[in-house]
Amino acid sequence: MSDLLQTLRERGFLHQTTDDEAEDKPLEKLLASKCVTGYAGFDPTAASFHVGNLVSIMTLLHLQRSGHRPIVILGGGTGKVGDPSGKSELRKVLTRDVIEANLEAQRRQLSRYLELGPAPSLGAHLSNAVPSSAEARRGFLLNNADWLDPLNYIEFLRDVGRHFSVNRMLAAESVKLRLESEAGLSFLEFNYSILQAYDFLVLFERYGCELQLGGSDQWGNIVAGTDLIRRRTGNRAHGITTPLVTTSDGKKMGKTEKGAVWLDQSLTSPYAYYQYWVNVDDRDVGRFLRMFTVLPIDEIRELEAFRGAEIRRAKSRLAFEATALTHGKEAAVGAEEAAKALFGAGGGVGGDDASMPRFSIGPTELAGGLVAVQLFASCGLCESKSAAKRMARGGGLYVNSEKISEDRVLTPDDLRDGAILLSAGKKQHIKVTVG
Repeated sequence: MSDLLQTLRERGFLHQTTDDEAEDKPLEKLLASKCVTGYAGFDPTAASFHVGNLVSIMTLLHLQRSGHRPIVILGGGTGKVGDPSGKSELRKVLTRDVIEANLEAQRRQLSRYLELGPAPSLGAHLSNAVPSSAEARRGFLLNNADWLDPLNYIEFLRDVGRHFSVNRMLAAESVKLRLESEAGLSFLEFNYSILQAYDFLVLFERYGCELQLGGSDQWGNIVAGTDLIRRRTGNRAHGITTPLVTTSDGKKMGKTEKGAVWLDQSLTSPYAYYQYWVNVDDRDVGRFLRMFTVLPIDEIRELEAFRGAEIRRAKSRLAFEATALTHGKEAAVGAEEAAKALFGAGGGVGGDDASMPRFSIGPTELAGGLVAVQLFASCGLCESKSAAKRMARGGGLYVNSEKISEDRVLTPDDLRDGAILLSAGKKQHIKVTVG
């Protein structure tokens, strides 16, 4: 087994642990002694994970690669409530059908990152498994609706609610933030911390799960779970949180001008996903290589040393590895070849570029002359025709790699190998085909 805490530390995932204030370092000793079962939870708020979710997913991946066993909790139960942590307003309440559809989509995506199998029989005490056993490290998924939906509210308040101090719950940062906001905090959301703590207790009792992983905003919920386990069972459980990850310019991870960068290829194509990573800020390359690829640290250090024009090589490696992890090696190769076709000699629009985003127009549109800024708006590269005009005046619009003015009109003469390449700035491109 490798040292999980050291791996998380050198890759930038370690923010806070329950070991931080414990002199005897029980978590460190536990991880060194056996195959530990740990979990992280995801609420089904969308039909796909996005890049912002990758921090938690990659933490589970490293847990498994370090010789431990991951449990993924998909919040079919808690998703009906909504976690107030880090949110300024009440989440939209999802229907049961939407929740089930989202859960199934998330299951498929997680299988790309983790070795998952069927859940074992209850009471298997997986934390006692042999560390070197491949079977011991195989993770599984659970839906917390299985134990939350059947709860009797009165019995739950009596057996679990009595262990929670309202004073302590009100002191949590996520609760204070919402209480001070205009939207306030609903009683429904106020119960979320109790439900998450109960999840941890159920996993501890049924599967021997001793560790919870989550973002820094989950610290209060995680500690509530370890405290509940101590009060109900007299045993010790542990927690690890990851930092909030932002880009060097202060933007939220995985957000672009066009919205979230999704892990589902029907929402964000492998080519667009590759382009997101290859165009990250130079200052973020080393950090993101550590966090969002599984390249060895020694190799990452070599890539981090690149400067000037060489930094593009490091970015390309980041984009390829991140895309391969999410969409598979074949999709990563396709995205890389499409990028080379676009940025290679001549900047042509031909070549093997099947991964490049496309937009189709009718032959009569081009034959009669098509205002370029209108096409930029129609295909989604610009928010509107007026926005496209402003960008053209600033020198930011290109047709077939040539800068255009706001009054440029496209004709069949602009076709190159049956297509026209539109570019908004250096990072957004679409191949426009006729017919």
